[in-house]
Amino acid sequence: MSARRTSIHGSWSSRLAFVLAATGSAVGLGNIWKFPYIAGEHGGGAFVLVYLVCIAIIGIPIMMAEVMLGRRGRQSPINTMRTLAQEAGADPRWSWLGWAGVAGGFLILSYYSVIAGWALAYVFRAGSGMFTGVTADGVASIFNALVTDPERLLAWHTIFMVMTMIVVARGVRSGLEQAVRYMVPALFVILILLNGYALAEGSYDLGLRFLFDADFSKIDANGILIAMGHAFFTLSLGMGAIMVYGSYLPEHASIARTSITISVLDTLVALLAGMAIFPIVFANGLEPGAGPGLIFQTLPIAFGHMTGGALFGTLFFVLLVFAAWTSAISLIEPAVAWLVENRGMTRVHASVLAGVVTWVFGLLTVFSFNLWADFKPMAWLEVFRDATLFDLLDYLTANIMLPLGGLFIALFAAWVMKRDDSLEELDMGDGPAYRLWRFLVRYVTPVAVLIVFLNVTGLVDFGHLLGAG
Repeated sequence: MSARRTSIHGSWSSRLAFVLAATGSAVGLGNIWKFPYIAGEHGGGAFVLVYLVCIAIIGIPIMMAEVMLGRRGRQSPINTMRTLAQEAGADPRWSWLGWAGVAGGFLILSYYSVIAGWALAYVFRAGSGMFTGVTADGVASIFNALVTDPERLLAWHTIFMVMTMIVVARGVRSGLEQAVRYMVPALFVILILLNGYALAEGSYDLGLRFLFDADFSKIDANGILIAMGHAFFTLSLGMGAIMVYGSYLPEHASIARTSITISVLDTLVALLAGMAIFPIVFANGLEPGAGPGLIFQTLPIAFGHMTGGALFGTLFFVLLVFAAWTSAISLIEPAVAWLVENRGMTRVHASVLAGVVTWVFGLLTVFSFNLWADFKPMAWLEVFRDATLFDLLDYLTANIMLPLGGLFIALFAAWVMKRDDSLEELDMGDGPAYRLWRFLVRYVTPVAVLIVFLNVTGLVDFGHLLGAG
């Protein structure tokens, strides 16, 4: 019975604390640039509607399943899956799902920390006025000087990893909870301030039209596939972070309401980011489809030529750091929890060990942009002909490990875990809401995630099959 299990790591002080932590985990760099852009390019408001449907049938059911497994196991993802498999009389190799989640989070953080280091560096560049009056060539030069210098990248990567380790080492309530209690609200405050700035200085109406004008002619099979993929990836599912956070969730907190709240807040951050960014982009005649380059090479030009640009540019990059930081602490927590449980380490020692190993793996990404930029280890495969070590890590985690992790979480929760156990843990009663969740997580969600997996890996081009071209 779950009531007899308690986490040796402690628990969140309240449901709100968990909501803030899980929202911090879900909100990352992709929310700031990717969602607003793909929404604008695929029909604006029409895409947002499709995306919300995808969140309802993919994101929320899997999040509920992952939180449910975490709270019932009350351990690291590895030990949780071993315990729950034993409880269900299932194959103990289900613990491999926990291992895959921990490994995925670990690998993601190894390169995520390097990219977050860019944002950290840009806080000081924007604050010092380096972007004031800068040209496009000037911004490109600033960016290239950063990424092609291994010593600079290494320094910022190191600083960000130390920031992450300090928070995690302090424990659930003193570290994780205190961090998200201030950073997540601060993130929303900064977004609101940036929206006010965009309203005053940018082409706010153009930005809103780009994001929200519903053009259903742009919604084709490819747009639906993109919405499905982003609905899965945006909530940090399949990597153990939500499962381990769920293991600290108070006993009687509603998993369904909590999962819905987190999904709404995650989407709200993405929309607020778009409402802040694109008016500034359009006001300066810049290209909205620049992807990650929008953050580091396009927006600095805009901030450099606008009244108060240095201050609000600094605020923007602080926002990015907060988004990355709250995600980073959730990515390393599963490994730290396992070390404490299985190796008898203190949280401090476990955090240092996990952090140092992650930092070492991060060197692969650091050097991918400079010393090893010409090293293409899988060039013999056409699809990876130009892929650096960083590109391969990104592909392995985002396109293979996370979708498969989410798929098997859904399969375990719906087909392996006993119905009575999921009923007890979700505490929804055996009514329409529970039956809808069970139907979705048994049949609809696994098929949707499998389609996402096959599409993003290129094994099946569903867009082409369905006539998207």
